[in-house]
Amino acid sequence: MANDITQEEWEDLIVNDDKAIILDVRTEEEVEEGFIPNMVNIDIRQGQDFLDELKKLDPSKNYYVYCRSGARSAQACELMTQMGFETTYNLIGGFMNWDGETAE
Repeated sequence: MANDITQEEWEDLIVNDDKAIILDVRTEEEVEEGFIPNMVNIDIRQGQDFLDELKKLDPSKNYYVYCRSGARSAQACELMTQMGFETTYNLIGGFMNWDGETAE
């Protein structure tokens, strides 16, 4: 089930989550402008390649998914749920509204 969470909820949950994986579903160009540290980047706009890459991930982990604004990541969470991923969290407002730690 996909859960829409705020940045505060994200930071509270992830700190104690030893099964956490941060998934950035933006394009390579967007990632170059900055990202949340320790993320895995799989561009949702890659279509079948995106689905193929998702299949390589462990569905029992907890996925913290984000994009630029929260729309593509919500879509990614929906796809992941359909593929059997147990827990996905969608960052409300996406990277655009993120004011936590970032890397470049």
